[in-house]
Amino acid sequence: MTTDTTNSELTSDNETAAPAPLLEISDLRVDFRSRGRDVPAVRGVGLTVYPGQTVAIVGESGSGKSTTAAAVLGLLPGNGAVTGGKILFDGKDLAQASRREFEKVRGSGIGLVPQDPNTNLDPVWRVGFQVRETLVANGAAKRGEARTRAVEVLRQAGLRDPEKRAAQYPHEFSGGMKQRALIAIGLAGKPKLLIADEPTSALDVTVQREILDHLATLTDELGTAVLLITHDLGLAAERASHLVVMYRGRIVESGPAQEILTNPHHEYTKRLVDAAPSLSSRRADRHKPAAPLAEPTPLVESTPPVESTSLVEPAASEASSRVETTQPQAEPTPQAEPTSLVEPAASEASSRVEPTPPAEPASTPAAEPTPLVEPVETTPTEVVVAANLVKDFPIRGSVPFRKATPFRAVDDVSFTLNRGTTTAVVGESGSGKSTVARMVLGLLEPTSGTVHFDGSDVTSLKGAQAKSFRRRVQPVFQNPYGSLDPMYSIYRAISEPLVVHNIGDKASRIARVRELLDLVALPSSVMQRFPNELSGGQRQRVAIARALALNPEVVVCDEAVSALDVLVQEQILTLLDDLQHELDLTYLFITHDLAVVRQIADRVLVMRKGTVVDDGTVDDVYENPTSDYTRELLAAIPGRNLELQQ
Repeated sequence: MTTDTTNSELTSDNETAAPAPLLEISDLRVDFRSRGRDVPAVRGVGLTVYPGQTVAIVGESGSGKSTTAAAVLGLLPGNGAVTGGKILFDGKDLAQASRREFEKVRGSGIGLVPQDPNTNLDPVWRVGFQVRETLVANGAAKRGEARTRAVEVLRQAGLRDPEKRAAQYPHEFSGGMKQRALIAIGLAGKPKLLIADEPTSALDVTVQREILDHLATLTDELGTAVLLITHDLGLAAERASHLVVMYRGRIVESGPAQEILTNPHHEYTKRLVDAAPSLSSRRADRHKPAAPLAEPTPLVESTPPVESTSLVEPAASEASSRVETTQPQAEPTPQAEPTSLVEPAASEASSRVEPTPPAEPASTPAAEPTPLVEPVETTPTEVVVAANLVKDFPIRGSVPFRKATPFRAVDDVSFTLNRGTTTAVVGESGSGKSTVARMVLGLLEPTSGTVHFDGSDVTSLKGAQAKSFRRRVQPVFQNPYGSLDPMYSIYRAISEPLVVHNIGDKASRIARVRELLDLVALPSSVMQRFPNELSGGQRQRVAIARALALNPEVVVCDEAVSALDVLVQEQILTLLDDLQHELDLTYLFITHDLAVVRQIADRVLVMRKGTVVDDGTVDDVYENPTSDYTRELLAAIPGRNLELQQ
């Protein structure tokens, strides 16, 4: 394996009759213009894709993988440009192609399946209309026959009752159905090459496997080559014959998938392999300090997003110091250590800096929690007891004044959270797991059943008792890009719970925020920064610090790592484990990722359609599942049968 992918490396298994390359990129360089200077984002990338082959580009956010794909498609934002190298597609150099030339290539030559179906399907147009417009624009069908052809394309993408689906809007589709619609659009022009940019990262494992299996079937039938963009090494190795590993704008390793998995050469690739969630992982009892992240530094302005795709990465326009080195390494800042590879997102919010906190504030002790009411007898280790939980939601039909029909989201769910342990609730979207979490948090009242915290019924708490309960049970939500107010500084975001609960004065709050940042391995200098200046991993650390501000006993993590890259995910899971041992925290961990469950949890509940279908210790459920659904979830984990490096 080498730092550049050569033609010989990416030939098909039958080397005696290797076809000519379909896509050949050599020494590609992409810069972004920011604040009067050019900032390199892609440096000297070279790779080759042959007809009918699947090649995966793997790397964390900001590595340049999506920027490379955007350059191939000619979809770089206005301040981005290809400054060097060649992009040969079917013998034609696209590096200097005009807009009109790209329009001829897109769709019929190169198709695209973007990452997020929620933002890449126009909500005001019916799905069928969007497919028809693609067909007409790509010259795959004349306008008169486009309606019939659109229905056929949706049928080929695996959508049931395509005539009905073509007349619906995106909000009427599930996540999996939206992704199928995007696949239909991407393959509508029967392209020679399909670029799939994180096509299933937002989907549950069972839906993910179904979508990828169907995509593989379609591309095999059409003879379409696939360039798969992902951060999941297991998924990439399972679906692609060759891997290209990118870090800080460069290719650090490339070669056959199995060879990279079993014998990675570059240190970054080794970390990706080690961090890949798999069935061989066990609970993360490391008892070591969490790896600190490098202190954020002022960077250039962030790159404007591409309106029609999600190809350009948020960190694509970061400072040149991130990609100039020949052999990429972690930055040698005082707060960084060799394992810290997460990079801060770009953009300096200079107009919104808060006053610098005083250096030596005094500490004000927090008030004691108000005692809860109506205690019931529990064992000393039980902190939360949920019994026979049922939650119905009224669903109104299209007929006015007709009585709403109840939809049962949770049906007779019971479990216990023991102090200092982690209980995971796993299931696909719509299984009811997040509804259970909201009832434990007291944000939803059960239709029937009870949630007892420390012996008191949560639903009966009012006034001071309810406020005391909220201090002792705190959430960490899914998306660090949406759970933090973009107009709040990090100091204000973390200190807000202290203000709401009237704990301490300003000096003591500043001291507490410093303490919390140190607890989650972030430097105190981030207090004056804003969420858009931090990476995803750093934002999630801030969200965890905010949740810990009130010294809670229970933390409910609702998909707390699902939006993060695999290396950042590993850091956050390690941090959560260390904090649990240090602070004796109890976690309710909501997720759809069974591989993550095995890394963090002691017990697991598997939910489907509102009911618990499996319950037990993690090892018992994984090794001896009692339900077919659990077996299906286990079988759908990407890369579960791959032999990873030991």
